[in-house]
Formats: sequence, structure tokens, C-alpha cells
Amino acid sequence: MLELDIYIVDAFTQQQFKGNSAAVVPLQQWLSGELMQSIAAENNLSETAFIRGLSANKYEIRWFSPLTEIDFCGHATLAASYVIFNHLGGQGEIEFLTSQVGALLVNQHSDGRIEMSFPNQCPQVVEQVPAALLAGLSVKPIQVLKNRQAYFAVMASEQDVKSLSYSSEQLKQLAPFDVVVTAKANEYDFISRYFWPANGGDEDPVTGSIHAGLAPYWAKQLVKSDLVAYQASQRGGILFCSLSHDRVLVSGFAVLYLKGTAYI
Repeated sequence: MLELDIYIVDAFTQQQFKGNSAAVVPLQQWLSGELMQSIAAENNLSETAFIRGLSANKYEIRWFSPLTEIDFCGHATLAASYVIFNHLGGQGEIEFLTSQVGALLVNQHSDGRIEMSFPNQCPQVVEQVPAALLAGLSVKPIQVLKNRQAYFAVMASEQDVKSLSYSSEQLKQLAPFDVVVTAKANEYDFISRYFWPANGGDEDPVTGSIHAGLAPYWAKQLVKSDLVAYQASQRGGILFCSLSHDRVLVSGFAVLYLKGTAYI
């Protein structure tokens, strides 16, 4: 019987039961993709991150939703970094090697905030807006853009983002793309909500990866390179974003909820 340590971490928050939960499973060797998918489905969290150490502070990372393997997940990377820094003896800069988005570099600030360096995935304006996108959102966007991950529906107001409803069946038709809705905010620079019924669930609590697109978009709109974002889900989460050359730095706090052992 194989014993696996599993850490459950709430990411992009300093409070338990807020932010976005991710499971983190450190491995000595990769398990089969089928087994990792089964573990992620059993965990039934938005993401389970599997990490495999290669050398001091260098890891491979893979992310699985309950439905499928994901090619880029920010909040589970934050959760994995939190585990390495606080439970696996990591110090200094961490490098995660990925198959789809290259190397991700992570550092921890003196106050405990964890900063991740992501590729800039600024979205581009869509000329032909899919009918399923318009049908799937109760509020009509003022602009629609797209990057490799999702459609970006820009709303006229913060209240539009908070109050809109959505149709999962319609948004599923946009697969493999997810949908983020966003607007300029008052207390924060911008807010967003993220829907991914085709790839993992209906509404994601806090989505680090999409801020690799949101941050450069809003940096242009607001003419500033340092931004504070809020993802306005039921759990909610705060993200600190900045632009550095061709990278987007996304940072936040995390808190441990549970450490346990799985018997496979």
C-alpha cells in the first residue's frame, strides 16, 4: 500500500474557508495519469497539484481538476509553494517546470506573501463573439477578448460582475475555453468572476492563472503596472499583480487547512 501525504491549502487568503482550496501531493516518482486523476476526483477540489522534486528548490508540477488534467493553475501553484516553504524546508526561489507554460519562478516575501512569475497572456479583442457566450451570461459585455485559456467578458460596472447569472450549459459549448467576467472596481483596481464548466466546475473561487491575462489588460486600461484585484466569488480572494518585462507577477497569501495521509 502506498502512503501519500496530502496538504489542503486555502490560497489567496489569510482566512480558512476563504480563497480557493487546493490539494498538494508531493511525490518521489510520478504516478500514472489515471491514478492522479482518480485522486483529484476523490479530493473533489477545484485543483490537486502533484509535485515531484528534481533538486534543491526545483520541482515538476502537474495540476488536475476533478474532471481532467489542466495545463496551468495559479492557485494550486501558490498552494504547492506554501507547502514547500512551510512544510518541506524550501528556502529562496522555487522553480516549477511545466509542460505547457514553461518554468514558473516563485519567491516568498518577508511578510509571508508568495509571489509567482507567470508568462504574460494578455488577451486579444474578439471580432466575432460566440453566440453561446452571449447566451450564457445574463449581462451583455461591452467588450470581449480571448487568450489561450478563456474568453474575457468586460462589463460596464462592478455591479454587473457581482450580480450576473450564467448558464453552464451554454458556457460548456465554448470548450476548451473558459470564461472570465471583469470590470473596473472601487475598492480594488478590478474585480472578476471565473466560470469553467467544461473543464472543472461551474464557478471557480479564485483563479491565479487568469490574472496572467487580466493584469496586463487592466494595466493598459488603468495606465499602471501594480494592481490589486479581487475575485468576487462566494469565498472571495485578493491577488496582488504587477508587470515585469514579459512576465506577470501574481502574489497572495495562503493558509493550511489540513494535512493528512492517503492510502492508495
